[in-house]
Amino acid sequence: MATPQAERTLRGRRILVCRPEPEATRLAGVLEQMGADVRLLPMVEREPLPETPEQRSTLQQLDNFHHVVAVSPYAARRLLEEIDHWWPQMPSGIQWYGVGEGTAAVFREHGLDPQRPEQGWTSEALLKHPSLQNLRNEKVLLARGEQGRELLRQTLAERGARITTLPLYRRSCPYYPSEKTEDIFARFRPDVVIALSGETLNNLVSVGAGYLDRLAEALIVIPVERVAALARSLGLPRTFVPDSLANDELALSVASRLTQDALDNG
Repeated sequence: MATPQAERTLRGRRILVCRPEPEATRLAGVLEQMGADVRLLPMVEREPLPETPEQRSTLQQLDNFHHVVAVSPYAARRLLEEIDHWWPQMPSGIQWYGVGEGTAAVFREHGLDPQRPEQGWTSEALLKHPSLQNLRNEKVLLARGEQGRELLRQTLAERGARITTLPLYRRSCPYYPSEKTEDIFARFRPDVVIALSGETLNNLVSVGAGYLDRLAEALIVIPVERVAALARSLGLPRTFVPDSLANDELALSVASRLTQDALDNG
């Protein structure tokens, strides 16, 4: 729950949320309750991929897998939707994994008992999990988008796993007319921009190419230091990695950072 201090900190703050939907609207609701003026400009669109014979065959043989890993909450939801077409009851004996708490929570909502990193919400953090160290000849299903980082697949394969990648959706950069981008970047002029992936950040810089000088003044909230380095290389020097990506905790973390910035500049 937001503290009075946090509410005062966010009151009047202009925050741009670039998460895809429906995550953007959920986060905006939390920020608005804390007093922020929030605009949404999703920088990633997700489109479910049509079913293929390969996907159908993989899902029909789900009970042959030892481990199932989802890279995001959306990947977990899409996977469960597809599994539901073929398995009225979830097969037993599978260990489920979420890259972060949000992904694990999706699995828990469906009665599963997933593993997640003890700390953090990245592929690197999940790869530290004890049950993913020695995977010789164990079958792993990796639910993800059509394109994405290869770290999980490559590392698990190096550890002996027999990997099957299951692409369930494609991501793209949405189109916004110039009137929309001018309204956001020139008139609204966000104090804070929330861009929780490298792809989101790249798309933001592409869509807002004519306004990079103004974006450079904003606090860019990113998920990990790797993306912070990308932001700085793109000319966005004010980066911030929050304590958590969960909506309430992310909002409080941003509020705390803004409070500290005000003290430092006061």
